Amino acid sequence: MGGGSGSGSITVTGGTGTYAGATGSFPSVTGTGAISPTTGGITVQDAASNTVKIAQGSIFIVKGNNLSATGYTPFSPPRPTLSSGVKVTFTPTTGGTGTDCYLVYLYNQSGVNQIAAILPSTVAVGNYNVTVTNGTAVSSGFATQVVATKIGLFTQDSSGSGLASLQNYISASTVDLNRLTTGSVSGITISPAKPGQPVIAYGTGLGAYAAGDNATSPAYDYRSTLNILAVVGGVSIPVAYAGLAGYAGEDQINFTLPTNVPTGCAVSLQISVNGVLSPAVAMSIAPDANSSACVFPGLTTQQLQNLDQGGTITSGGFTLESFTETIPQLGTTTIGEAGGSFTQTTGFQLVSYTGGSVTSNTSGSCTVTTATSGTATVTGGTINALDAGAVTLTGPAGSNLTNVALTDTSNTYSLSLSGIAVPGAPTYNLVGGTYSLKGAGGKDVGSFNTSVTIGSPLVVTGGLPSTVVRSSGLPLKWTGGNASDVVEIIGGTSTTAGTTTTSTSFLCYSTAGAGGFTVPSSILTQIPAATTGFLEVASSPASTSFTASLTAGGSVTGYFTGFSGTGAAPAYQ
Repeated sequence: MGGGSGSGSITVTGGTGTYAGATGSFPSVTGTGAISPTTGGITVQDAASNTVKIAQGSIFIVKGNNLSATGYTPFSPPRPTLSSGVKVTFTPTTGGTGTDCYLVYLYNQSGVNQIAAILPSTVAVGNYNVTVTNGTAVSSGFATQVVATKIGLFTQDSSGSGLASLQNYISASTVDLNRLTTGSVSGITISPAKPGQPVIAYGTGLGAYAAGDNATSPAYDYRSTLNILAVVGGVSIPVAYAGLAGYAGEDQINFTLPTNVPTGCAVSLQISVNGVLSPAVAMSIAPDANSSACVFPGLTTQQLQNLDQGGTITSGGFTLESFTETIPQLGTTTIGEAGGSFTQTTGFQLVSYTGGSVTSNTSGSCTVTTATSGTATVTGGTINALDAGAVTLTGPAGSNLTNVALTDTSNTYSLSLSGIAVPGAPTYNLVGGTYSLKGAGGKDVGSFNTSVTIGSPLVVTGGLPSTVVRSSGLPLKWTGGNASDVVEIIGGTSTTAGTTTTSTSFLCYSTAGAGGFTVPSSILTQIPAATTGFLEVASSPASTSFTASLTAGGSVTGYFTGFSGTGAAPAYQ
């Protein structure tokens, strides 16, 4: 089992139900935590999605400092509630006798101290204070809520999001760990799932089963009392088994992918229990039975293989932007920002958006796109932002930017440009000229120096219209910008019916040097009429690329660009 922080391995044996005999292992899991029972509190999270509220009979994690002696001590069933003076206790907030939990392991190594335990199914639903006792020291209480059901799926990097700890069923004796490509990692066979293939997911929190809390090999199917479905890419799928399958506190969910299942490297996966969905995680699904890899836009099969072998994708980008918006109720306001970051992504954290459909068609230099979304599901999780040290920006005369430091928020850098003036604070403006960006270098990224030249802000002659007559076309003229700058003309409308939003928009390209462009009526008539829509015209020079070294080895290619524009909220007739 896994989840939370610390280190350990995930091993699954003795699959039950349709996939009896299925076995498998997952790579090691790691994490961090830092609070002391002798000087402060603790944090308590479920062992899968890493969120508060603990389900009866589920596995949870307690994080802190000085919770247990140095080392790693796992426990097999029947598990103790006290070991070496350490115990975890749930006490009702209203008072009364506390209940000690079954210890799964004690972990205190490499600066990480945490405890995994199983909450007995007999602990009633309600509010509790959780404490850890270590010898004579007792932590302050952590307030949590015990609930009947709260399923969360284990993920391969134990973050609670991203690629799920899921197995592709080959036969009763063979399963592959669900990954992006076909091959092996540390002796474990891997592959993406295929349409029509049975798969096995693992989690915790389906609910109480007192007979299995501390049993050696519990087996129980919750479908007898709960309505359970797997939801893959928004498609609801019946499950063949959902319950305890040989490991106390760990739930196994077996289901078969339909042949028309959505495919990709980060297809959303959730479990519905009586209509309540688990937090979204991801699974990899190849386009067909003969494919050896999933498909992710922008990445080659070789890059996906590299991610499966522990590689990462590192990128960097900084942007200058300024937009003047005219809104009838608010007037005209200019808002701008400089910002960017360096990020590093693993194969576990590729991001995908599901829950809707997108169609588009192109005519000349214009494209019309219609997007329909219900309840959007985002799979993926934390992308690691890298430390690049202090980043400063210098601009031309009129910008008021001279070696101005961007604000560093968790390694994401930003600086407000234009907008509403704050008394006593400097006001920075995005004007035409050359902007220089310098990075001093930090823990992860070395120093860098780059620049970009932007033209004077694009000015639309006569401003943007308050009404767009779709049958007449939309002629626009402008001045400003560098002659070679790309000009984007974007507009559209949207409607909402219930939980479904349908947005139709157009995007046309031109250049600043062209001095103008007419959006043809054949494009505009595809946009539904509305009393309020949006319309924007923006220009941007070509991005400047730069290279910065990585302290862990290698380098990253970054991009620096800028754009400015104007926008309005016209009616479309």
